[in-house]
Amino acid sequence: MEDELNRYCGIDWAEDHHDIAIVDAGGTLIAKKRISDDLAGFTELTRLLTEAGDTAEEPIPIVSVTFRRIKNDRLAAVGWVWAASMVMNSGPAQQHYRQRRQRGDRHAPAVRHLFNKMLGQLYHCLQTRQVYDSAKAFGPLIEPEPTTAA
Repeated sequence: MEDELNRYCGIDWAEDHHDIAIVDAGGTLIAKKRISDDLAGFTELTRLLTEAGDTAEEPIPIVSVTFRRIKNDRLAAVGWVWAASMVMNSGPAQQHYRQRRQRGDRHAPAVRHLFNKMLGQLYHCLQTRQVYDSAKAFGPLIEPEPTTAA
């Protein structure tokens, strides 16, 4: 029963304002407010915390979100491995990579472009409830024209 009384405060920190959310242990929203980045905003934060049950004996834990890059770094790391493995296998993804290279992209930008394209296609599949099909995602394979020796 004690967990039901717990409260948590999250602050999404920005340059000129901060978004505050106080929730209980079950995730139910207790309070939500955008405050200014000044004394008035800090006063409003302390008022919200007090109303939610914050005391010196049992303070409400506060988590501040100031930088979201970690998720982007994780996604980029996974994407690099995923796209690089697609380049090693024959098929539309490898052809897409090779076309990017022929257009002048170096290896890293070509892999990054491939990952962005694959991620966009998977997002489309989720939104439209379609099964991923690389032929639809990248189009049909185009055989390179043979080069003739002069």
